[in-house]
Amino acid sequence: MRKAQVIRNTLETQISINLNLDGTGQSILETGVPFLDHMLDQIARHGMVDLEVVAKGDLHIDAHHTVEDIGITLGQALTKAVGDKKGLRRYGHAYVPLDEALTRVVIDLSGRPGLVFNVDFTRAHIGDFDVDLIHEFFQGLVNHALITLHIDNIAGRNAHHQAETAFKAFGRALRMAVELDPAATGIIPSTKGTL
Repeated sequence: MRKAQVIRNTLETQISINLNLDGTGQSILETGVPFLDHMLDQIARHGMVDLEVVAKGDLHIDAHHTVEDIGITLGQALTKAVGDKKGLRRYGHAYVPLDEALTRVVIDLSGRPGLVFNVDFTRAHIGDFDVDLIHEFFQGLVNHALITLHIDNIAGRNAHHQAETAFKAFGRALRMAVELDPAATGIIPSTKGTL
């Protein structure tokens, strides 16, 4: 079982994440940010990973530090869980629609952080959640998971649908990328011999 636990404590946030890449899509989410809990649940369910996130942050200021630091910590957990990446497919992609919205996500477990985020949200807030924080979440994740990630919202008028398709597609693309390739057992999928 490819599992990781990461605890990250700063003066702004205290975060604990348990990740099991070989899970069944179960989640326990206590971030203090309900919309983020809803989005993290999409990653778990569509990625077929088990994910537990418990966070306490300076929400009296705003949700920025909490959301970004959860992205960072999840990235660290992903790095730990994939290990040396031997036998993994490495690449993953998914298109996910939700009514009028459609988002494409492509992942490369490249060992190099890179985020291309093309989501033009139709409004600035979903409830009281600032949609700018979605970019911050994925930037933190990418920087610490050392992955290349493209997120392209192709269509959408409803900001909630735009966000949800991004997280669902990320989960499905991640599921593909971390899948064990029976034809490449014990092989690192790179001509460099390392990722």
